[in-house]
Amino acid sequence: MASGTQKARVFRRAIGLLELDRGKTVCSVADSLGVSRVAVASWRDQYRQRGLKCLEDAPRSGRPVKIDGAQRAKITALACSEAPAGHARWALRLLAGKVVELGYCEHISHTHVGNILKKTN
Repeated sequence: MASGTQKARVFRRAIGLLELDRGKTVCSVADSLGVSRVAVASWRDQYRQRGLKCLEDAPRSGRPVKIDGAQRAKITALACSEAPAGHARWALRLLAGKVVELGYCEHISHTHVGNILKKTN
């Protein structure tokens, strides 16, 4: 079986729009795809306004990531270094504080530090 290159959400929206075009009702399309009627109606309305651009996800709100590869490498290297005196190992909050103290970045949360370390082997 070949795998596709489209995201499942995009594929589901496209199938939904095709089924609506074939004359199916919003309720029957929603039932067959396992989504709400509101979602199918929204796809239909977005298609009328934006055309096929409605298939793609809209940009997400929120602050963009401002940690680049070099900063990630420094954070990882710091986590692999000797823990400070009085600590057996680096804690994420301690590591986040040290990263800011050393000037690697202006601010970073301990959860972001954890995510950076999780992505490294």
